[in-house]
Amino acid sequence: MKSDILVSASLLGCDLSNLADEVNRAQNAGTDWLHFDVMDGIFVPNISFGQPILQAVKKIAKVPIDTHLMIKDPIRYVEEFAKAGSHMITFHVEATHEPLMVIDRIHSCGAKAGISVKPGTPVGMIKELIPYVDMVLIMTVEPGFGGQGFIHETLKKVSMTKAIAEESGKKIRIEVDGGINDKTAAECRNAGADVLVSGSYLFGAKDMAQAVRSVRGH
Repeated sequence: MKSDILVSASLLGCDLSNLADEVNRAQNAGTDWLHFDVMDGIFVPNISFGQPILQAVKKIAKVPIDTHLMIKDPIRYVEEFAKAGSHMITFHVEATHEPLMVIDRIHSCGAKAGISVKPGTPVGMIKELIPYVDMVLIMTVEPGFGGQGFIHETLKKVSMTKAIAEESGKKIRIEVDGGINDKTAAECRNAGADVLVSGSYLFGAKDMAQAVRSVRGH
């Protein structure tokens, strides 16, 4: 797997009244992935996008779609989000009692599988799952709402995840999501993250291409 830094633009931070223009703006600015947050109002206290919006985004997407399921019992919707156009589907270990079944379902649908932990969940919860996934997402804010402040204590979890993956011999991506800007991105890269999700910082920038470069680190 490539070792370069990827930037995933979180559509939660865009102007949804101009979704197509915002997707194209992100792609033209050099983002590597489009990050699509799915919230059900149960696992997290907010409701966001569903499959119809993902299908609309897929029509104009020129880069992979990075779908983050913040929903209870995610296995129920894996197939639908895979069919709608997800390249990567990440779910929360806290949201299911059978994570390996969810991982298998994602792979059987032709997508790559990621697993995520909230800021308060220890990395030990996913240690045994790392050999089976393609990516681990460390939340650097509490999931549910965009625009929150970065939780610096989560950097230790990034480093721990990288060490566990290296020890297991499994090459995975390590993604961070929440409060990512030019400064926090540098801290995350230094800790071992190689996929950086950013919404408010990128879409709020006057020069989005420069903002993407600053998150990537060059």
